[in-house]
Amino acid sequence: MTDSDSAPDSWGPARSKTIRWHDPHATAKALYELTGLQALEAIRDGVVAPPPISSHFDFAVSSIREGEVVFSCTPDESAYNPIGMVHGGLVCTLLDTVIGCSVHTTLPARVTYTSIELKVNYLRPVHADGGTLQARGWVSKPGRRVAYAEGEVRSADGKVLATASGSCLIMAEER
Repeated sequence: MTDSDSAPDSWGPARSKTIRWHDPHATAKALYELTGLQALEAIRDGVVAPPPISSHFDFAVSSIREGEVVFSCTPDESAYNPIGMVHGGLVCTLLDTVIGCSVHTTLPARVTYTSIELKVNYLRPVHADGGTLQARGWVSKPGRRVAYAEGEVRSADGKVLATASGSCLIMAEER
């Protein structure tokens, strides 16, 4: 049953969420001539539109420096799984984001990256009433072809909710 108007009364009233985003190709084009650090600063400062995923999950850049980033996210019930807590996929996406962006801060202009491996450890459940999550990613080993990074997500009260390690493929512009 997909029509919320025909849902049983026991389900309660349907809720909704509106998501707005900007053209991701325009963002990528605008950032291509910037270093990775400059690109993330441009997004943080509102000079360039953020990627759509940040609008979808309410990700925001909190701090940036070479080799390390901190993002925040305030999950709501729209990210819940069937057992009544925030789906691990949101936490995984947040960790993938901070790991990738920490690597991005180390890259020169016209060099891109993509995740090639991600290992996540979930330590505590996440609930929508838990407040804002803080995710930190940092480069543990930079490289010319592959870079390695780690990340963690903490609750509003500072408890570690999840950790991750991952690697990113570095893709230089073809000449």
